[in-house]
Amino acid sequence: MTELRSKADHTKAILRERRVALVVNTHSRRGRRRFPEVAAQLRDAGFRPIGTFAVTDTTRLRKALDAALALEPDLLIVGGGDGTLSTAVKYVAHRDVALGVIPLGTTNNFARSLALPLDVAGAVRVFSDGKVADVDLGLAGDFTFANLSSVGVSAEVAARVRPWLKRLLGRAAYPLTAFTVLPGHRPFRVVLTVDGRRHELLTHQLNIANGRFQGGWQIAKDISIDDRKLVAYQLGSGKRLRLLLETMVRATTGRWRSLAGGPFVVGREMVLDTVPSGMAAEVDGEVLVRTPVTLRAEANGLRVMVPSDFVDT
Repeated sequence: MTELRSKADHTKAILRERRVALVVNTHSRRGRRRFPEVAAQLRDAGFRPIGTFAVTDTTRLRKALDAALALEPDLLIVGGGDGTLSTAVKYVAHRDVALGVIPLGTTNNFARSLALPLDVAGAVRVFSDGKVADVDLGLAGDFTFANLSSVGVSAEVAARVRPWLKRLLGRAAYPLTAFTVLPGHRPFRVVLTVDGRRHELLTHQLNIANGRFQGGWQIAKDISIDDRKLVAYQLGSGKRLRLLLETMVRATTGRWRSLAGGPFVVGREMVLDTVPSGMAAEVDGEVLVRTPVTLRAEANGLRVMVPSDFVDT
């Protein structure tokens, strides 16, 4: 693990030296259209990137991030959706470089959890007016996640959602696609052990979140990306009709229910198993682990640029 400057010193270095590198996923929903605007806004704010990387092929994103970090910037600015940013997080975690976020995706859960503006001009303004903060990451087994780890129907939804529908409807494309998947999906049993307490339920989907948002909607008001905790909640229950009704409520109002309508389960470490065991689990949208798996919150695992009024603990 790299020795880090103090957050105050790191903030001063960014504002004084303005040594930044820029990586934009121009294959994302808005990336190609907004890339010239991003470059112009940075220039207007007094930033002259020491390296600029427009990624048209997502398979080359990791190479672009490697090249950008090799320039040793104080601030690595990344433009793209949650998938792009979750990849960048893995590169920046535990390093003496701050991540600057320009949200260009469909749902922008990570940016929302950081209370960042969702427009390009507002996001760039944070680099001049904001501060460096250390926020938490999630770990699922050995894999880092910025937003969410989940097991259940979401893998099918992610595979079926159409790019044209995402472009047309934005974040609403996911719950609407879920309506086509859920009628044929079979529920499964979850055994979740949190801080020594066992929870067992029948469900179609269990989510374990690091941040405050999923699908572009707030999960709950009293959780944070910087509270040293993960939060677990289910989508619907074992009853298909209830699941469809709750998905409809989510699609129209953004309202979330929790474990069978009860409280969210919150803790620093969670052991997730399923019946049957060996179910695939997503880590920020990628199927990387299988149950049983241990998940935990990693305090201050990521250095990021945030608005000056962000509560940094």
